[in-house]
Amino acid sequence: MRKVQVLLMVLLVGMVVGLGGCFWAVAAGAGAGTYAFVKGDLETMERESVEELYNAALAALEELKIPVITKSQDALVAQIEGRNAEDKKVAIKIEVAENELSKMSIRIGMFGDQEQSKVIYDKIKALL
Repeated sequence: MRKVQVLLMVLLVGMVVGLGGCFWAVAAGAGAGTYAFVKGDLETMERESVEELYNAALAALEELKIPVITKSQDALVAQIEGRNAEDKKVAIKIEVAENELSKMSIRIGMFGDQEQSKVIYDKIKALL
């Protein structure tokens, strides 16, 4: 009986780990704009270009009065770093993904803050 329980546990863990890589395929299939909070990052796939998302993210941080400390952009990747009122780092990374999509991640502080990340994400989406 113990061997059956161990085998079932191993299969269950294997399925969870194996399905983790399928997230972006599911998100892309479900349509752009689907997001998930993964290991402290709010991650999303968007139909807009890196440049469009970068400009919207800068405008969103300005509207939210989050000062930008550093920013960089090229055709493939854009990064923005700021500090919120709690002096936590606000990091936004945007990069080219497959199927004419862009991948965007938002992280607040060392461990992430889902609520604050969602506020920034919603503001970016409203500005597109």
